[in-house]
Amino acid sequence: MRLLQVMAGARQGGAETYFVNLAIAFQAAGIAQDVVIRRHAERAAQLRQGGIEPVELKFGGALDLITPWQLRGLARRQRPDIVMTWMSRASEKMPRGPYPIVARLGGYYDLKHYRKADWLVANTPDIARHCVEAGFRADRVRAIANYGRFDPAPPQLRAELDTPANAPLLLAMGRLHKNKAFDVLLRALADLPQAYLWLAGEGEERAALQALAESLGVARRVRFLGWRNDREALAAACDVYVVPSRHEPFGNVILDAWGAGKPLVASASQGPKQYVVEGESGILVPVEDHRALAAAIREVLSLPELAQKLGIAGKLQFARDHSEAAVVATWQRFFEEVQACAALPG
Repeated sequence: MRLLQVMAGARQGGAETYFVNLAIAFQAAGIAQDVVIRRHAERAAQLRQGGIEPVELKFGGALDLITPWQLRGLARRQRPDIVMTWMSRASEKMPRGPYPIVARLGGYYDLKHYRKADWLVANTPDIARHCVEAGFRADRVRAIANYGRFDPAPPQLRAELDTPANAPLLLAMGRLHKNKAFDVLLRALADLPQAYLWLAGEGEERAALQALAESLGVARRVRFLGWRNDREALAAACDVYVVPSRHEPFGNVILDAWGAGKPLVASASQGPKQYVVEGESGILVPVEDHRALAAAIREVLSLPELAQKLGIAGKLQFARDHSEAAVVATWQRFFEEVQACAALPG
């Protein structure tokens, strides 16, 4: 089997990071593949480090007619058995051909962008349900969970980020977007006067979040770290990993918390409530409730035995359900199914 993967993502983001990890995992598993990405020097370098030489294309707007033409030519030369598209732009730009198209979805998207897809793969059962309810053929929708790629690293030195060695330390990561509800976390921090927060990520909400931190009187205890590539080191240094999202289809950062063996406190948004076992692999709180979020964090910080229990259970769930080997094997079985269906007459 030969696979063609096409990703036209943003400059930064969880889906984009996961795409790189999964492509490298496929390469390590011996899956023959070609990879096309939107022009991005750092992403291309990461893929090359994993043994993949990507093709970089423009993936412009509606008037970009060159990218579809280039994709068609690449498909004719490489003759893929399956094409796998990531994000709506890649799915719209990829021409149909003598190959089934599998679109991978990590959110509750409008399926009008995926009209060319023969199969949809969601990363949660609830997104798969959404696809079926939106009218896609139920027998052509699958749910395949994300896997976590977590290589233990020495902890980031707190002193380098102007953080007291003995202060309770919270960590949150993600795009600085309203959906991530980092404003709720800042309000919770106001109820945790001893705690410090490392917030890793970039986005359009940065200025608003910095202003909110100032108005709440917590700015001196918040470190806006920007987009980081040392998430393992950051996770190793924290006491509690927090995912406060209003809207979170899956939550790749949950896998970081579990991979690091850190206690997780998350909002009960779509993804976390499907995967976190309440009170075992994490603590879930109502969405938008900063007081409940603060109370849960306070409980974890005050009960070392609870923190240890959550960390151990999360690490076990990570190994059982979200390891690279388990998820790649599921993808391989799925690709075999797609090929078998494509070989059927008619």
